[in-house]
Amino acid sequence: MMNTDPIADYLTRVRNAIKANHRVVEIPASNLKKEITKVLFDKGYIANYKFEENGPQGSIKIALKYHPISKIPAIRTLTRVSKPGLRKYAGVDSMPRVLNGLGIAILSTSKGVMTDKEARLENVGGEVLCYVY
Repeated sequence: MMNTDPIADYLTRVRNAIKANHRVVEIPASNLKKEITKVLFDKGYIANYKFEENGPQGSIKIALKYHPISKIPAIRTLTRVSKPGLRKYAGVDSMPRVLNGLGIAILSTSKGVMTDKEARLENVGGEVLCYVY
């Protein structure tokens, strides 16, 4: 099956797994999805991840993170910004701030996939992939 927007599919699978209170979600892998997963892990939005090399493209297993007592997921909202039909780019001066700095915007820049804060420090702009908070 061919997917026109694999990043939107990735975000939707994670969103659906959170709504269904799943502990683990499995997603077909790509290099961009692996980088987004690493950013989510580094910023504490997911508990763990594992890249599996099964089949032609492999898969990503993501362990979702929930509050131990209240069971509220770490990821409240996951929103796709740049779509294949309408790409959204941001320069250093017009970098988006998600929830006034409480959330993160994940960008694809010339120096790799990073958050909006890291892109400001590196002084690079890029394509705004999604907002997470």
